[in-house]
Amino acid sequence: MKITAVGLGLIGGSMCKAIKKHTNHTVYGIDINKETIAMALSQNAIDKETTELGLADLTIVSLYPTDAIDYITENADKFKEGSIVIDTCGIKKEIVDRVTPVLDKYGVTFIGAHPMAGREFSGFEYSLDNLFDEASFIITPSQSVPQAKLNLLEDFAYSIHFKKVVFASPEEHDQIIAFTSQLAHIVSNAYIKSPTHQKQLGFSAGSFQDLTRVAKLNEVMWTPLFMLNKEPLCFEIDFIIDRLTEYRDALVKEDSERLKELLKEGRILKEQTKKL
Repeated sequence: MKITAVGLGLIGGSMCKAIKKHTNHTVYGIDINKETIAMALSQNAIDKETTELGLADLTIVSLYPTDAIDYITENADKFKEGSIVIDTCGIKKEIVDRVTPVLDKYGVTFIGAHPMAGREFSGFEYSLDNLFDEASFIITPSQSVPQAKLNLLEDFAYSIHFKKVVFASPEEHDQIIAFTSQLAHIVSNAYIKSPTHQKQLGFSAGSFQDLTRVAKLNEVMWTPLFMLNKEPLCFEIDFIIDRLTEYRDALVKEDSERLKELLKEGRILKEQTKKL
C-alpha cells in the first residue's frame, strides 16, 4: 500500500516510523518545513518527499484541526479516487461533518481517527516508532463509510502495533474525550498556577509530577481543540467544580464523616477503572 503522511510532527512522524518499522508499505511525506523532511528521510521514516496527493491509497493528515479541515477541503480533488483519507486530530465531529461531504464528491472516503498517544513535546524530533505500542486507535466513521474500508483501517492500526481499536460515533468520541483528555489538561494547567507552586521544590514527589505532567501543553494546538469541543468540555469543567465544592464545604464545616465518604467514593471508582 502507498501511504502519504501530511504533517510530520510528533504524531505524523511517529505514524511514519511505526509504518516503516512494522510493514512494507511505501511512505511519502509532505511537510512545509524542509528540515523536518530532511530529518524524516535521514531516519528512514519516509521513503520520499512528495507534493502529489494522488499517489496514496491511504493519506494520513496530522495537522491542527482547522488546518486539517482547510487542507483536506482545499485539496479534495487531488486525492486518489477510491482511496481513504484519515486525520489524527483530538476532536472528531467538526472535522467529520466538514470534510466527509466534500471528499464524497470525488469518490474519496474520509474516516475520522484518533491515535490515543502523545508526549509533552511536539515536533518530529520527538517522534517514536513505538509511541503507539500500548495505545488505542479510535475510529469515528460517518454512516456512509463502507465496511471494507473500516476493516482495512482497523487492520492497518493493528499492523503498526496499536493495542486496541475502538469504534465510536464522532459525537460519542468528543463527549468522552472531553473527560479523559481535555479536562485533565485544563485541570493540570490550572493546578500549577497556585502561588504555592513557587515553593514546591523539595516538597514534591510522585503526586505532584503525575498531576502536573500535562500542564506542559502546546497551547497553539490545544486551544482550537478545546474551542471546537466547548459544550462537552464545559460540562466536565462544571461537574468537577461542583465536586470540588463538596470537598471544600466538608472541610469548612469540619464534617470529617462527609469528607471520608467523598474520599471513599473516589477511591472505589478508581479501583473499578479498567485500562484501555
